[in-house]
Amino acid sequence: MDTIDLRSDTVTWPTPKMREAMANAGVGDDVYGEDPTVNALEAECATLFGKEAGLFVTSGTQGNLVSILAQAGRGDEVILGDKAHSFVYEAGGLSALGGIHPRAVPVQADGTLPLDDIRRAIRGVNIHFPRTRLIALENTQGTVGGMPLSKDYTDQVAAIAHDHGLPLHIDGARIFNAAAAFGISAKALCQEADTITFCLSKGLCAPVGSMVVGPKSVIDEARRVRKQLGGGLRQAGIVAAAGLIAIREMIDRLADDHRNACDLGEGLAGLPHLKVNSIQTNFVFFDLLESAPVMPQAMIARLAQDYQIRLSPYPGYERTFRAVTHYWITPERVRQVIDALREILTGDSSSIR
Repeated sequence: MDTIDLRSDTVTWPTPKMREAMANAGVGDDVYGEDPTVNALEAECATLFGKEAGLFVTSGTQGNLVSILAQAGRGDEVILGDKAHSFVYEAGGLSALGGIHPRAVPVQADGTLPLDDIRRAIRGVNIHFPRTRLIALENTQGTVGGMPLSKDYTDQVAAIAHDHGLPLHIDGARIFNAAAAFGISAKALCQEADTITFCLSKGLCAPVGSMVVGPKSVIDEARRVRKQLGGGLRQAGIVAAAGLIAIREMIDRLADDHRNACDLGEGLAGLPHLKVNSIQTNFVFFDLLESAPVMPQAMIARLAQDYQIRLSPYPGYERTFRAVTHYWITPERVRQVIDALREILTGDSSSIR
């Protein structure tokens, strides 16, 4: 990667081994179920989580959408967080395409939804009410700092759901980051969840694609919904091959990204005019204070022009930034970012290499 890109882990490039696997992938028509590489990826991902079946989809947004539409219908209701990605950042697809009513519960600073709020949100039987069909969590919870949700909490939410005859879906775009934070497997972390979506194209470095895993009956319906959405894939083994490398080789190294995030956050905390708000998993949230000698856009422009560092404000905030570490952010590059910001904020160039 030519630049130091901290805007997101969605910017990751495929590794050389992924590119080689893509060039040599066995392919077939996936709509016919004949792509051997896609079939292998779906089977391995299902086994990875201890679920019956898997489905390769184009994106995390599509994964959430097909998961929920496979388990809820028009006029039904899904309980989810008011800062959840599927509520805030997925263009209202649940309601626009599925006619599903979102019941938003406040997301706490630690990324959780209060258990009592979840219980109260479950509808009773009444012809005036939409019918509650599903509870959804996001892990890690991105909008409050990449917060990982624990197995204990996830199990408690699953118990509430199952006591009411409801499935639990997890938007696990970064579920392997959450698992790494707790030092357990993603399978253990999501053991009680019914369906899980996770991305191959973020910290795992695949160029495109996400997965849904769950019961075979739900995955079969999700496959039908994927087709309705125009997501039927043909010779998709070319991209699924990178996904196989992602799950086989990139999961165990995510702890490196977390260590680099800690180093980055600690380095930024030592600079004037910056306030570090949160360091969780591979996210560092920080503010550029009013005392700074540069305005936010000027800082962004100088980082890009003079140091080939890409950074942007968090959506909706002028002075709050989210820096995301990933495979292409090495310890050396962490030091370069800290040194560049030190020079911009203080004029001290002594540490610039």
